[in-house]
Amino acid sequence: MDADPDRRRRLTEAAAQAIAAMRAGADDGALDQVAAAVRDTRDSHTGARELMLILFRECGTMVAALGSGGTAPVKMQVYDDDGEEVPIDEADPPVRTAVRTLLAEVHGDTEAAEAQLDIALHEAAPEEMTTLMVQALRWTLRLSEECAARDLPVPPWLADGTA
Repeated sequence: MDADPDRRRRLTEAAAQAIAAMRAGADDGALDQVAAAVRDTRDSHTGARELMLILFRECGTMVAALGSGGTAPVKMQVYDDDGEEVPIDEADPPVRTAVRTLLAEVHGDTEAAEAQLDIALHEAAPEEMTTLMVQALRWTLRLSEECAARDLPVPPWLADGTA
């Protein structure tokens, strides 16, 4: 039994606040929201892992909805530390891990997604963990906006900020 049944709710609330901050152009504020929520968990490593898995699962669901919800193709963009789009081959290792994690979720392989994330978290320096979290937040933001624009489902905890 989970020792903290409200943890997921708190993490998704923090993610929603972080994404709202990013939507307003305050990426640093977004990271502050996430960092505070992760620090408040019993084990910050586990909290970070759980939050990223929530984000990647939601992204996978939204990519699947976009892929089956119309004729426009789904394009996933990869960004560097400055928020500029880069080719996947030029992306930092944590960003490439994010791509592999997302692809696993899109294809319904949650176990592989968890394995990719676990490898990244085990080997990542703090700044690489930050990069991975930012990538997950950016994709969640952009995918939720695209789903809302195409009248496709958006996770309820994100729906308020996408209209």
